[in-house]
Amino acid sequence: MDSGPPLRDIGCFALVARHLSFSRAAAELGVSQPAASQAVGRLERALGVRLFERTSREVRLSPAGKALLPYAEALLESVAAFSAEARRLASPEGAAVRLAYPPPAGGLAARIARRMARHDPPAEVELRPAGRAAALAALAAGEVTAAIIAAPFPRELTTAARFHVPVGHLAVPAGDPLAGLPRLQPERLARHRVLLPRERPPGGMWARLAARIGPHRQHVVADEIDDFAAALDLVAAGVGLLPTPSLVVASVRRDDVAFVPLDAGDLRLTYALAWRGERLSAGLMALVRTAQECLWTR
Repeated sequence: MDSGPPLRDIGCFALVARHLSFSRAAAELGVSQPAASQAVGRLERALGVRLFERTSREVRLSPAGKALLPYAEALLESVAAFSAEARRLASPEGAAVRLAYPPPAGGLAARIARRMARHDPPAEVELRPAGRAAALAALAAGEVTAAIIAAPFPRELTTAARFHVPVGHLAVPAGDPLAGLPRLQPERLARHRVLLPRERPPGGMWARLAARIGPHRQHVVADEIDDFAAALDLVAAGVGLLPTPSLVVASVRRDDVAFVPLDAGDLRLTYALAWRGERLSAGLMALVRTAQECLWTR
């Protein structure tokens, strides 16, 4: 039976694809950059396809890489779930299920809670809205079972049920001349302030966007921007413009704010269900399975 390429090489491919950087992927893996390059090279030779298009200035996914990435991510999540289920079976004691989530993922959190309430026997999920910093603190303190958090994900946490939220619009005041444009490029924002959080973990969407627009266009409004719907108040007040996820654009209707399509590359927020691997329970594994089911059937 063909065992296929090693999981560590597939994991390296997924990390490089997430960061579009061999050096950042290597740093997250705790290996050297040449080692990460060799892992991707081995995988490319094993598969017979080129996964990345490399130049001296950038790394991009090839068409084959784009097609294979969802399969790689699904495989890695399945392996993580397999290992977590095995650990749960070795330590089956259960505990109450408490889920922290950021406002953009509120719809998913609600679907998870409803679906688990229909289990036999029913399982109650206590939902706790929380930004990234608060969610990580709650996980560390054992105050929540799991949390939906945005990438990059701390190495000490186990993750599953990853999903991506495109950030393809810019929220502007309704009366602003920009509101009438069919599309916006970052270069058109030279005279405008763009609202950004102070905390921008390397490799995350906010760090990539900040590098694209330049420091003279940034207006820091908080340590984090997790509640985009509330941040629209700042846009309406003329404080600045806000890069906005598609989930918010589709769900929010305001007369004082307009959403203009933004041409700034592949901007997206990546979220995942995260938990501490040493705190397994039957409730946690039911939560992981339910989150995956909700994403597969949305």
